[in-house]
Amino acid sequence: MGKGGQNYGKSEILDDKSEKKGDYYPAWSEDVKECQEKYQVNKDYGLSADDVSKRREIHGFNELEKHEGPSILRLVLDQFNDTLVRILLVAAVVSFVLAWCDGDEGGEMEITAFVEPLVIFLILIVNAIVGVWQENNAEKALEALKEIQSEHASVIRDGRKISHLPARELVPGDIVELRVGDKIPADMRVLSLISSTLRVEQGSLTGESEAVSKTTKAVAEDVDIQGKKCMVFAGTTVVNGHCICLVTQIGMSTEIGKVHSQIHEASQSEDDTPLKKKLNEFGEVLTAIIGVICALVWLINVKYFLSWEFVDGWPRNFKFSFEKCTYYFEIAVALAVAAIPEGLPAVITTCLALGTRKMAAKNALVRKLPSVETLGCTTVICSDKTGTLTTNQMAVAKLVAMGSEANKVRSFDVQGTSYNPFDGKIQNWSEGQLDPNLMMIAKIAAICNDADVEKSGHDKSEHCVANGMPTEAALKVLVEKMGLPRELSTSSEYDGLLRCSYKWNKIEQRIATLEFDRDRKSMGVIVSSITGKKLLLVKGAVENLLERSSYVQLRDGSIAELNQSSREVILKSLNEMSTRALRVLGFAYTDELPEKFTTYNGNEDHPAHELLMNPANYSSIESKLIFVGLAGLRDPPRKEVPQAIEDCRTAGIRVMVITGDNKDTAEAICREIGVFGRDETFSSRSLTGKEFMELSARDKETHLAQSGGLLFSRAEPRHKQEIVRLLKDSGEVVAMTGDGVNDAPALKLADIGIAMGIAGTEVAKEASDMVLADDNFSSIVAAVGEGRSIYNNMKAFIRYMISSNMGEVASIFLTAALGIPEGLIPVQLLWVNLVTDGPPATALGFNPPDKDIMKKPPRRSDDSLISPWILFRYLVIGSYVGLATVGIFIIWYTHSSFLGINLVGDGHSLVTYSQLANWGQCHTWQNFSVSPFTAGALEFKFDDPCDYFHEGKVKAMTLSLSVLVAIEMFNSLNALSEDGSLVSMPPWVNPWLLLAMSVSFGLHFLILYVPFLARVFGIVPLSLNEWLLVLAVALPVILIDEILKFVGRCTSGIRTSSARRSSKHKAE
Repeated sequence: MGKGGQNYGKSEILDDKSEKKGDYYPAWSEDVKECQEKYQVNKDYGLSADDVSKRREIHGFNELEKHEGPSILRLVLDQFNDTLVRILLVAAVVSFVLAWCDGDEGGEMEITAFVEPLVIFLILIVNAIVGVWQENNAEKALEALKEIQSEHASVIRDGRKISHLPARELVPGDIVELRVGDKIPADMRVLSLISSTLRVEQGSLTGESEAVSKTTKAVAEDVDIQGKKCMVFAGTTVVNGHCICLVTQIGMSTEIGKVHSQIHEASQSEDDTPLKKKLNEFGEVLTAIIGVICALVWLINVKYFLSWEFVDGWPRNFKFSFEKCTYYFEIAVALAVAAIPEGLPAVITTCLALGTRKMAAKNALVRKLPSVETLGCTTVICSDKTGTLTTNQMAVAKLVAMGSEANKVRSFDVQGTSYNPFDGKIQNWSEGQLDPNLMMIAKIAAICNDADVEKSGHDKSEHCVANGMPTEAALKVLVEKMGLPRELSTSSEYDGLLRCSYKWNKIEQRIATLEFDRDRKSMGVIVSSITGKKLLLVKGAVENLLERSSYVQLRDGSIAELNQSSREVILKSLNEMSTRALRVLGFAYTDELPEKFTTYNGNEDHPAHELLMNPANYSSIESKLIFVGLAGLRDPPRKEVPQAIEDCRTAGIRVMVITGDNKDTAEAICREIGVFGRDETFSSRSLTGKEFMELSARDKETHLAQSGGLLFSRAEPRHKQEIVRLLKDSGEVVAMTGDGVNDAPALKLADIGIAMGIAGTEVAKEASDMVLADDNFSSIVAAVGEGRSIYNNMKAFIRYMISSNMGEVASIFLTAALGIPEGLIPVQLLWVNLVTDGPPATALGFNPPDKDIMKKPPRRSDDSLISPWILFRYLVIGSYVGLATVGIFIIWYTHSSFLGINLVGDGHSLVTYSQLANWGQCHTWQNFSVSPFTAGALEFKFDDPCDYFHEGKVKAMTLSLSVLVAIEMFNSLNALSEDGSLVSMPPWVNPWLLLAMSVSFGLHFLILYVPFLARVFGIVPLSLNEWLLVLAVALPVILIDEILKFVGRCTSGIRTSSARRSSKHKAE
């Protein structure tokens, strides 16, 4: 949790540094006079220049701290904090030293020797550059947070108004004037309202779905941040009203400053992704294996470079051959190069990058590549409600109009989840047949309204957006769905979306507005109709309108007295809608205005205008109203979400809803979308953030461990962080969604932070790992499925590359153990690992996903990348690769034919296996001679017959390398499926793999048949017969793995139950 997280929302001191700056003071719980006394300021005069100077010394400037990120050198060094990279680095340094020592031999061998270390160094440099670039972007969330801060403020100092004071110069005690559109520069206490109402859009900080009305009245000291109705917060925006405020907190002490600290702390504790952890574990095991095999190679061959005689039972006369010692050391280096899958980092990066493109097509934009893989093992999705599960667009869900009698009402269900008037319709609605009661409802909803709706782009497919209050925009959309009576036609001069509203506003001319205020909870407009009559149209809270209403309008337009019976019917409808968490607005009107308004036309000199200048008169003007109906509004759930929640349940992923909205609304939405069952009692699974924080540590863990969905309402940033932290501590892989500034710390802390692309703030996006282009929860579920598919494909190519490397290790080990000449040199192994293996490994990333991929539970993040059975399988395959590459080397030297294929057409001499195994003693053999042989256009002659085991081994080496390449190509077909036969999953299910195999064979032919490249890699062209031998030795790898897969399918049940028991034992 970030600094000050325990006190978030109560403006407590953040740290020791803050404590020196001032004592904790709950300004929201003290009245206006006491606040001014505490800060020693008068709201009409402000602070003096001396006061400002003194307070600046104590509190500093009103700005967020700049946390120094790690230095570039530190970032570069961190890239080498990886086991595989460290092994590669050691191998490169040793190779370089050996190449340098052998440099005096000159010529072609010198070029060959330096290729290997330089290529490895190049890989490491590219890897470090990419890593540093990614790390350097990590702190951008903090920079984006500073963009939210206001730049200027209108301040009163020394009795004078300073209109554009830089906001960073504010100090506690400053008197600030706020108007509509102002970005609030600091946390402040509201001292007085100049307008009748003040509304602030603070959803990005608190998670509330609507603008919040502010007041000057004090509240309880222990309220949460949403309850501080007399406070305004830095970074939020005034959407309505005009007021005077007192600065109470600046800089890092503000609520946004606390979020800044929490983001910084969360960024310091980022964990490795599950894949990186597994690769590090694999690297550690690989280090141990390489160490053991290198030691074995030296022990087996120590007799060749170190000998001694026993004299009197003691070893004496030691003889050491530096040349032979260096040779076997080179073999050990070749072994290290063979064992390390150098191409693995590049292939993983490529596969993840391809995955990001697939996800982008599904509206999930991945900002950090490892997130693609982490998504696949997500076990919990912590989702925000507003804008993710819901549309973040208010819509009328129910319309209630009066019936033919005073104690009867009519109900209409309204479809649609957006601001598009053509999205859904009113059920059981007669087009064009509006009775007088419905006409009056439409008239009030259209005219007593300051909002507008328009398309957000030129293309008609673009969604519609609201300008103004969301509830008012929803009422205008309702008017369009209601339509017009037949006798009225829409105007051809208007080409906007709200044709009906436009028509009503043409018929009834609005001449005055009675602004909404918190006391009467209503808004009214005075209109002059084309008949010349004045009407007052009112909308507001139903209970308040009923108190000021004396009559009801019936279906036919007649007026009846509002008696107890009709009042109860209306209140019953109100209660029904409230239990569905709908926000209910009532409609009323009167045509009996005070006499002064008879001739009023909006002129400021008119006597009636004086009445309207004083909001205290509004309640008396809005009296003896005629009640006409009510509408229930809500932020509706997205249509795709219930199915996505069900998909999560099937996939074994738990969904937790964490929202800043109120409990009743959140519970109703959760029931509707399927987080809770229709008839389920969920009291134990729905808590406010405050209630959750009050639980003991054990009870918190128990609560989070419940199966099924959970809901946390009225959640603050610290609550979200605590939930994410506890889930991660219990071994869950957590995906967290959010759009506001308040979500950023939790997004940074989660395994996968998912920000909203449309409604999301820049802070949330910069703190995230992934951005949803359409803000849709179902896109997360699609991305999880894609993540699982990508992980399966990564396992396929990791298995493929590791099995290939095991073969290379087996080959070098057998070479050393048998004492035959070196069959594969390091530069050849590097070529195979990086270039030849690369295309098939990458192509395995295109394997089609399993059809039941989202019907399986998520894998555990600690599941091994390679199971014991897979390891055994690839040890068998690796052993065969080793036998095949060494075997073909021996066959060329010792056999004239193999499987009916003639091998001596090139004229080379045959030797016995004993001679081959003791080639180092060649100079002691008598009458040993060899014939010249050809390879393509080249002819090899030997002045010294012993060179037949040095320069003369070039054809045998080429055969070994070609067998290795061919086996690895066929082995890539085996990797198409972990246990599925090639009969059930034939190669053409992934045409990219067939193309990649062609590319790899093409590259191998390139280095074989281009003379310069052949010299660099120490190989020669092969004849047709030699290629037939290569294929005969390589093809059995498919048959061997098919047999192993068959055994695997037969024993899968036994292995699965054994793995579950092992997992359960670990957990216990």
